[in-house]
Amino acid sequence: MSGDLSWWASWQGVLTPWGMGLLGMLVGSFLNVVVHRLPLMQERRWWGDVAAQLGDADSHQRVLNQPLPTAASGLSKALQAALDALPALGLARPRSRCPKCGHQIRWYENIPVFSWLWLRGRCSACKTGISARYPAVELMTGAVFAALAWRFDAQPVTLLWCTFAAVLLAASLIDWDTTLLPDDLTLPLMWGGLLAALLGWTLPLPTALVGAMAGYLSLWGVYWLFKLTTGKEGMGYGDFKLLAALGAWLGWQAILPILLMASIIGAAVGLAMKASGALREGRYVPFGPFLAGGGLAVTLLGLPLIFDWLGWH
Repeated sequence: MSGDLSWWASWQGVLTPWGMGLLGMLVGSFLNVVVHRLPLMQERRWWGDVAAQLGDADSHQRVLNQPLPTAASGLSKALQAALDALPALGLARPRSRCPKCGHQIRWYENIPVFSWLWLRGRCSACKTGISARYPAVELMTGAVFAALAWRFDAQPVTLLWCTFAAVLLAASLIDWDTTLLPDDLTLPLMWGGLLAALLGWTLPLPTALVGAMAGYLSLWGVYWLFKLTTGKEGMGYGDFKLLAALGAWLGWQAILPILLMASIIGAAVGLAMKASGALREGRYVPFGPFLAGGGLAVTLLGLPLIFDWLGWH
């Protein structure tokens, strides 16, 4: 029994804000890899699907009622051969390299924040600049983990909420860069929230289930209302799935506050970008980062405090 208590005491030290802040910076270093590689991995899968569809003679016959052209078959084989010739790409392999000169990053060049400062933001081999976003993501993840440790205290559930936050951060950065919210992140996040509720770690399961449904259907309804009235698509299906995931973790009561915060902050950022000329082609701002930010705000502040600010009783 004393051994169990000793083990728990050591873990309590890790689960303090300082301990989780350091862990968060390490996780942030990995998130930088996820944000860079996961969209590329997804695009490779998409081109693989294109190659398979181009070579699908049966589908071509069913849809177009004619044999598959030789040119399409040849293009399918050439595209698949090109994909097969690419080096393997995963989240763990290959090891990180400088995109300019190919220098393999050594372990001591990959210490969160410190290595960037030590290298003065440049590759040790070719002196190409390294974006300041890398240490910024590490610091941001560390700050969020520390805040969650302060919010939930030194309890095992803190690790659960930190995992939730890490996925939100990765999804937000990918959406900001590419306007895509990968199913590889949003769907596991949603199912993870429902599983956590089922196991009694977060919410009552009915609250989580209704939250997931309310999150998805609310934005799905807005999407179709906007499309039917304007003929345009105002958001992507990834936003529906992300809000469903937030509902699974935070409950249906959190959906409206999240949407309010995301809409107000998103509009403010969009206007600021428009005024500064930074608004991207097509004049849109991804909504996912603001949904995630609203979800993190609800997590850290708690619904009672937010309801009190909004005057909801």
